Amino acid sequence: MTPDTFKDLVTLSREEMYREFYRRHRHRIKIKKEHVAVGNLMRISEATLTLSNQKGFSAMSMRDLSSASGLSIGALYSYFSSKDELLDMIQQESLQLATRVLDSSIAGIDDPQRKLRRAISAHLHLSEIMHPWFFFSYMETKNLKKDARRNAIDIELRMENVFAEIIAEGQRSGIFRDVCRSLTAAMIKALLQDWYLKRWKHSRREVTVESYAAFVVEVVESYLLTRSATEGQET
Repeated sequence: MTPDTFKDLVTLSREEMYREFYRRHRHRIKIKKEHVAVGNLMRISEATLTLSNQKGFSAMSMRDLSSASGLSIGALYSYFSSKDELLDMIQQESLQLATRVLDSSIAGIDDPQRKLRRAISAHLHLSEIMHPWFFFSYMETKNLKKDARRNAIDIELRMENVFAEIIAEGQRSGIFRDVCRSLTAAMIKALLQDWYLKRWKHSRREVTVESYAAFVVEVVESYLLTRSATEGQET
């Protein structure tokens, strides 16, 4: 999958994400024309992400959001009843989008080693395209109310579980060593998070997303691959 193809997949998924959100919550959204509501939901979400990454969600006022989105304060309340509801909305929808795209990128790949490489690369490219969403989700989870925070954490763990399941496949086929899958998946996720949380550091070192992906793959495979699998690659 090329970067452009991957970007197209994310774009299509984003449009579907807002369409699905509208359909799930049309009973409380006052705007009944779907194409209008979907377009405005995208404007509200992206304006929220921009403002939050600049000043923090808690410091963002409805007046700020109105100015950035181009919608009146009254129009904003046609889509959500409070800032807490808006925060939960963006968290849930963006994390579900990320999970969906990651699942799609590895669908149909049977070889566990190749699948793991694709998942690592896809996650990093996804975080490049969706950087505001990834950064927002990480930084703002602590501000969610209890139930919403639990939902966000569950989705985050589902993303980790993608890696854990691939590791399990590799262990069953004898390619990967018998290691703790959950801890290894958490380690992989931490390496991936470092890319989008500390972009300034990698940018200063002129590290590209492709070279970082190759580095993470090398580190993970040096830990996971059995001796026989490593020797088989060398011969």
